[in-house]
Amino acid sequence: MMLPRMIALALTVFILLPSGAHLLELPGKIGLDRDAYFTVQQIYAGWALFSIPIAAALVANSALALTEWRRDPGAARAALCSVGLILLSLIVFFIWVLPANQATANWTRIPDNWETLRRQWEYGHLASAIIVFGALLATACAAMHRPQAQLKS
Repeated sequence: MMLPRMIALALTVFILLPSGAHLLELPGKIGLDRDAYFTVQQIYAGWALFSIPIAAALVANSALALTEWRRDPGAARAALCSVGLILLSLIVFFIWVLPANQATANWTRIPDNWETLRRQWEYGHLASAIIVFGALLATACAAMHRPQAQLKS
């Protein structure tokens, strides 16, 4: 049953990449002036495609939980924890990040409250990165978990 574990782990690592990128660039971006910030935001055109690996990671971790439920309930619970955390990161996205994208037409229109929207967008991504990192740890626990019967031998 190693393949489902490795697929779930690989996909969860992959979805941490964009979140981690946002986290690491936050200190350099949060203080940019308006024009520079709106220019930099254009590098995210096409990042909506990351919804595909996010969906795949949800499916892979769900499948891992189902395949391990009888053989290794601890691994199954960890995989379910990862699913819950990935879903939580999507909730953060839809509550804070997406509304900022919509209000700015994906950072091509400058509303009067752009600074508030910037903070909402940046800190939403910060929260998401922390949550997805937790999902990665949960998937790693699922991938490395050994059933109690194997531990005794």
